[in-house]
Amino acid sequence: MQSRYVSLGCLFAVCSVASAFAQTATSESRATTVSQAEQSQIAQQYVSQRLAFWQQRLKLDEWKISVVPARRSELKPNTLGGIRWDKTKKSAVIWVLDPAEYRTPFRETLDDMELTIVHELVHLELTSLPRSEASRGNEEHAVNGIAEALLGLNREKQ
Repeated sequence: MQSRYVSLGCLFAVCSVASAFAQTATSESRATTVSQAEQSQIAQQYVSQRLAFWQQRLKLDEWKISVVPARRSELKPNTLGGIRWDKTKKSAVIWVLDPAEYRTPFRETLDDMELTIVHELVHLELTSLPRSEASRGNEEHAVNGIAEALLGLNREKQ
């Protein structure tokens, strides 16, 4: 008789552990989802703050610029962002890769999102220059260098 109680006791203990493990796994899954949602909210606030900073720094205050998160599939291939502007209305929309699409640590993701914003703002600065498909590669190269230099100088000050 005693062995039955021990067996039932062991079975109960195993079931309790299994149940607790399942609840923990579900809680961790929810925590990850909440964490991603929180990261998305933090990223949006960060991007808005950095946009305001760089818009002022680049003297684009008269422009109405918004930043919108975008999925990789919504962007041109091999890009992390994009911009569309209307010179007459002085308005622009910058698309930045959604933080959920990154596979880097969150701090690096935020840094990259800021680089994308600066990159796209430099394109906006260059709207008065003539553009063609032939000059597109040269413009991208110059914009990359300018954006990285601006961020490097700003980060040195901090």
